[in-house]
Amino acid sequence: MKVVIVEDEIAAAENLTYLINSVDADIEIIKVLDSVKASVAYFSQKVEADLVFMDIHLADGISFEIFDQVVLNIPVVFTTAYDQYALKAFKVNSIDYLLKPINEEELTEAINKFKDRSTQSATNDNQLEGLLELINSKTKSFKTTYLVHHRDELLPIKTDDVAYFYIETGIVKAVTFTNKPYIIDKKLEDIELELDPELFHRVNRQFIVNRNAVANIKFYFNGKLIMNVNPTASERIVVSKAKASAVKNWMNM
Repeated sequence: MKVVIVEDEIAAAENLTYLINSVDADIEIIKVLDSVKASVAYFSQKVEADLVFMDIHLADGISFEIFDQVVLNIPVVFTTAYDQYALKAFKVNSIDYLLKPINEEELTEAINKFKDRSTQSATNDNQLEGLLELINSKTKSFKTTYLVHHRDELLPIKTDDVAYFYIETGIVKAVTFTNKPYIIDKKLEDIELELDPELFHRVNRQFIVNRNAVANIKFYFNGKLIMNVNPTASERIVVSKAKASAVKNWMNM
């Protein structure tokens, strides 16, 4: 069985490859793609793949944009941290939807569903019913409070009060709209998964920004952007050319 992975985070792609090989050592990963642009170019040609694992949120946009530009007849298993894309995922040629961090047991079930084509129709019906229930009940919840150390006490900081999270010399900090910094004992990658993607966005490796903190965005050289925030960050927030489109789409939601 031949598989293509569409994932813009190197660590996530490597982890998924490891999990897939753990589930079935005979599965061959024939290509790893990291953007909408690269995926459109690749799938525009004849591709001898049996299954695609596709992250929904890519550096240069949402992976659904791929389906607007090419006809992809290969079954797709979507992977993402955001439940909000679930229903749309199943409007294309999808056989499953896995929420990050990916669980090996659920990955095994997804691969087995693909192998057992005879049960595919019933499975999709059940999945769609479950997804509708998921969206209607809004079961996906995001972090609302962080408990932080401050001198000799613990303080609850509301997520909505945080202007941005950033990492400095290995230490993750949250800066509130009142310009008070607090150390967060978590990785920036983990915090990203806990936040509402409509309100917060990982604009580069160092910063996760609250949309309400964005003062303006200026054009920079080579397609990059400069994001100015309130309160002012201790360093310039540069958005790479690869992430510029996604950031603009996010701000335009």
